[in-house]
Amino acid sequence: MIKQILGRLPKKTGKAGDGRDAATGNGNDPSNSYSVARSVEPGGNKRAGNGEYQAPAGLGSGPAMNGTVVYHSNEPLPAFKDVPVSEKQSLFVRKATLCCAVYDFADPTKNLKEKEMKRQTLMELVDYVTSANGKFSEVIMLEISKMVAINLFRSSNPTPRENKAMEGVDMEEEEPLMDPAWSHLQIVYEVFLRFVASQETDAKLAKRYIDHSFILRLLDLFDSEDPRERDYLKTILHRIYGKFMVHRPFIRKAINNIFYRFIFETEKHNGVAELLEILGSIINGFALPLKEEHKLFLLRVLVPLHKPKSVAMYHQQLSYCITQFVEKDCKLADTVIRGLLKYWPITNSSKEVMFLGELEEVLEATQLAEFQRCMVPLFRQIAHSMNSSHFQVAERALFLWNNDHIENLIKQNYKVILPIIFPALERNARGHWNQAVRSLTLNVRKLFSDHDSAFFGECMQKFDDDELRQEESTSKREALWKRLEEMGGIPNGKSSQ
Repeated sequence: MIKQILGRLPKKTGKAGDGRDAATGNGNDPSNSYSVARSVEPGGNKRAGNGEYQAPAGLGSGPAMNGTVVYHSNEPLPAFKDVPVSEKQSLFVRKATLCCAVYDFADPTKNLKEKEMKRQTLMELVDYVTSANGKFSEVIMLEISKMVAINLFRSSNPTPRENKAMEGVDMEEEEPLMDPAWSHLQIVYEVFLRFVASQETDAKLAKRYIDHSFILRLLDLFDSEDPRERDYLKTILHRIYGKFMVHRPFIRKAINNIFYRFIFETEKHNGVAELLEILGSIINGFALPLKEEHKLFLLRVLVPLHKPKSVAMYHQQLSYCITQFVEKDCKLADTVIRGLLKYWPITNSSKEVMFLGELEEVLEATQLAEFQRCMVPLFRQIAHSMNSSHFQVAERALFLWNNDHIENLIKQNYKVILPIIFPALERNARGHWNQAVRSLTLNVRKLFSDHDSAFFGECMQKFDDDELRQEESTSKREALWKRLEEMGGIPNGKSSQ
C-alpha cells in the first residue's frame, strides 16, 4: 500500500551527467526530439552527458539508480506478428519507449527481468527495421533517434588509463576496458545501423532527427575505451556520411576539430584510428582536381598527426590516408615528404622505422619532378638513418633500394644523391656492428658502382680526401690542446680532472 502511494508521487529528475538517460522527446518540435546536456569531465574533456527524460504516457516509473530514473512496462508487449499492420507503428512506439529504460549494469544482480525484457524488445526492433517494406514514417524516425540518444549519449567516467599515452605507456599492451552494458548497447547500435543503412529511410526526412547536434554527440562517443563500440561507430558514421550528403562538410569539419584538439592540446583520444579509417574511404572518393579545402586538411591535420607520441596506435590508417592523397595528386608528394622530415623522430627508433616505411609508400607514388624538388633534404635524412646504431633503422633505410620505382628515381639522379649518402655507405661498410647492415650496404654500393664506376671512384676519392683532412684537423686540435695544457702547467693526462 505504501509503495503504491509513493509510486504516485512525482520523481526528481536526474542531474545532467549523473546517469545514462540522455534524451527527452518533444512532440512540438520533431527536430529537437532529444535534449542532451553537455558535461565537462575532470581535466576538461567534454563528452556527451545525460539529459532529463520524462516518462512517456502509459509507463510506470521504477526506482532511481545512480540519479537515473528508470521506466519500464508493467506487462510484456505483444509481438509485431501478433498485431494487424495498422497497429504496428503504435506498437513500435511503445516498444521503443520501453527500450528507453536504462539499467545499472555495474551490479549484474539488479533488474534481471527488466534487462532481459529490454534485450528481447531491442531484438524485435532490429527485426522490424530490417524487414521493413515501406518508407519509415516521421514517428518511427523520432522514436528511433530518441531511443538511440537515451541509450548511447551517456556520460563516461574518467579512468586512470586516459593519461597513460602522455606518460609514455605502451597502450597496445593495455587491456581495453569493456562496457558492462554492452549486451544492450550492441543491439541499440545494431538497430541504429540498420535504420541508417535501410533503403526505407528517407534522408530528407531523417536529417531532421540525425542533425548536427546528434552527429556531434555521436562523434563524442569515438573516445570510448571499448573497441567494440568504436567499431560500430565507425561503420555508422561512414553510412551517415554516405547517405546524408548535406552533412558531409559538417562531418569533415567536426572530425578536423577532434584532430586539432588531439594534436595541439591533449594528445589523448581513443578513436583516432577509427576516424582515420573513415577518412581513408572518404579521401578515396574525392573528385579531381582536389579542392583547396582538402589540400589544407592534408597540410594542417594529416601531416601534423605524425607528431604525437601515440602515433603507433593509428599510423597504419594515417599512412593510408597520406598515400591516397599522393596517388590522387602526385604534386602533393613534395609537401608530404617535407612534412615527414619536419616531424622526423630523433631518439625514437621504432617511430623512425614506421616513418621509413611510410616514406617508401609515398615515394612509390612520387613522380620524377616532385622527387627532384625534395631529394636533397630527403637523402640527408636517409643517410643519417643508414648510419643509425639501431640495426632495424639502418636496415629499413637500406631496404628502400629494394623498391624498383625508388631505385629508378635514384639512378636518374645519382649524381646528386650519391655524394650525399656516400659517407654513410662507406662508414657502414667499414665499421657497422651489424652484419646484415654491412651486407645490405655492400649491395647498395655495388649498385652505384655498376651504374657509373667512374663517378663512384670520384666519390670514393673525395671521401678519402675528406677523411684525411678530418684526421689532420683532429691532430692539430689535439696538438693545440696539448700545448695549452703545457703552458698551464697541467700534467699530461690530468686535464680532465
